[in-house]
Parts: sequence; C-alpha cells; structure tokens
Amino acid sequence: MIEKLSQRDIRILKIGAVCVVAILLFVFVTGRLKHWAKARASLAQLEVKLDLIDMNKAKQAGLMSIVPVFEMPQEQEKQLFLFRDKLNEQLSKASIKSSPLQVGSISKSGQTGYRLLHLKCSAKCGFTQVLDLLANLKENPYLVGVEELRIKCDAKKPQDVELDLTVSTFVKSTGDKL
Repeated sequence: MIEKLSQRDIRILKIGAVCVVAILLFVFVTGRLKHWAKARASLAQLEVKLDLIDMNKAKQAGLMSIVPVFEMPQEQEKQLFLFRDKLNEQLSKASIKSSPLQVGSISKSGQTGYRLLHLKCSAKCGFTQVLDLLANLKENPYLVGVEELRIKCDAKKPQDVELDLTVSTFVKSTGDKL
C-alpha cells in the first residue's frame, strides 16, 4: 500500500506524524510546567513561613533555657538508677545531706504505657538550700513532678528546716496490672 503513495503523500504523512508528536509533547510539557509552577509557589509560601519562625540565636537560646529537659523513660531498674543518681547529684549541688533515698510506691499514670515511680527524700538543711534545690529541680531530665513537699522549721533556729520531699518519674510499663 505504501508503494501506491506518491512522494507528496509520504511527505504529508511524515509532516503529520511530526505534528502529532509535537502536539503530544506540547500537551505533556505544558502540564509539567503548570505542576512546576505550583510546586515553586508552594515552596515560596513555605519559605515565607520559615522566615517568620526563624529567629536569631540569642532569642532561641533564651527560649531553650526555659524549656525543661526531658529524657524518655527506661525500664524500671535503669530509670530508677538514672533518676536516683541525678537527684543525689542535685542534692549534693545544693549542699543538702539527706538520708538515703527511699523508693516509694509505683502507681498508674495518666499516660498509657508508663507508670509513676516515687522517690522519697528526708534531710535537715538550711532554708536557702531547699530553695536552691527547688529552683534547680527542673534541670533533672527524669523528673516528672514533685508529689509532696513538707518543710518543718525549727523553733529555735528558723533557718534550719526538716525537708521531706517526694518526687516522681515515669517508668516503662511492662504490661502487668497494678
């Protein structure tokens, strides 16, 4: 059948094929260009948002200093060791000589998969030492909260106090029921 076509018909078929390829290429490229333009516009919007939240290093350091540090809870034995060690370090830093820390109860927490482990501390110290300890407790990355704080002043020496402190930390729940 191609043998019956003249040179002019073959040329017209070639030009038609080139035109079909050009049209398909044009449709594909314009679709990609529209997608590319949308992607660039989206990127520009995200960059504007990033510029809004970007802050200088001093401001960022100031914000980070007021955010408490927190470490993810470990298994009970490991978490107890880490928490007790850090609390003893904080007591030493505040120059508080306490009786050995006692492991309190383990109770259910409001967080699924975790339980609360309580440590009790008793000490005799100065009132300013208690204030130093309380101010620096937020630096303990294992501390969840202060459960009980009891300060009893000596009548003869009001600066000397008896401190009873119960603090808690999260431990991973092993699936057993409390």
